[in-house]
Amino acid sequence: MSVDVDVVVVGGGVVGLACGAALAKRGRRVVVLERHGGLARETTSRNSGVIHAGIYYPAGSQKAELCVEGRERLYQRCAREGIPHRQFGKLIVATSESEVRVLEDLRAKGSANGAPGLELVDGAEVTRREPCVRAIAGLFSPRTGIVDPHELCLSLAAELEREGGTLLLHNTLEAIERTAQGFRVRARAAGEDAASVESAAVVNAAGLSADRVAALAGIDVEAAGYRQHPCKGDYFALAPSAPFRFAGLVYPVHSAAGLGVHVTLDLGGRVRFGPDAHYVAALDYAIDPGKAADFAAAAGRYLPGLRAEWLTPDQSGIRPKLQAPGEAFQDFLIAEESGRGLPGLVNLLGIESPGLTASLAIAERVSALLASV
Repeated sequence: MSVDVDVVVVGGGVVGLACGAALAKRGRRVVVLERHGGLARETTSRNSGVIHAGIYYPAGSQKAELCVEGRERLYQRCAREGIPHRQFGKLIVATSESEVRVLEDLRAKGSANGAPGLELVDGAEVTRREPCVRAIAGLFSPRTGIVDPHELCLSLAAELEREGGTLLLHNTLEAIERTAQGFRVRARAAGEDAASVESAAVVNAAGLSADRVAALAGIDVEAAGYRQHPCKGDYFALAPSAPFRFAGLVYPVHSAAGLGVHVTLDLGGRVRFGPDAHYVAALDYAIDPGKAADFAAAAGRYLPGLRAEWLTPDQSGIRPKLQAPGEAFQDFLIAEESGRGLPGLVNLLGIESPGLTASLAIAERVSALLASV
């Protein structure tokens, strides 16, 4: 069956749904394809749910700019749509003098990026705010919070359909062919014949599979630098009986590997530690319970007395990183592919953290790139 639409969005995670809703709201006929039987089954639902303030990213990078813009759009949407969220604030804590200097650099970088109200505090103030934490200094970010990713995605899916868009679950992309008018996108639902959609534009928001989708469109992903490298992070939950209570999120000073094993809270107040970071060859979400000792040691630098027996495996997530192991920072890749002879194709690759926070701003960027389609 052939159907004519304006845009096919590949991927039903938060970024794909945000793009679909934003385009439909502008009067475009939109179809969102998702291979799973539900929304946000991969990267979106398997993270901390943190609304980032915009502290860590290089000035002028898309991660910095879209995080700050997306943060405000996200808080506004949560308030308007009644999406569960809380603005806890976050403490980044230093346990050595060298880390204090990193906090000073982070405050300067974050303030330049547009993260509001950043405040350097001493060890006594850290203890006053978070009595369980031991550190010699901290950087407090009042605009950091958390959101329920599932409720956010349901809100975006509802907007997509309210504006006339279509969401197709259980549909696996098989081919993207260039045509005189745009693209022919072929997908297959389980147990059914393949269906093709004629579309003027395609948005590749396929998350962990985004490099595969780009290859289906005819791009040499190795030559283009589009190959993604899956990087896994595990989380452990803290036993409710453990003698630790937190007012907000607590992060150690970051390293080249990531933001470190930090304290996150869900909307019910449950405490989790994570994620760690290690590259993987396959998408495997199993967690080794024996890693509890490593997590206790990592978080124990700022939480003395933390015991491994209080930690149990919770969830894991896999991030689609553009940088391979040992490589330097890579920004979001948001590319309209006219220069590769594929006008109307927008590729979104390397959409890892702060992708959830930035999702609504990414959608606006994509809408602008397709304004003439």
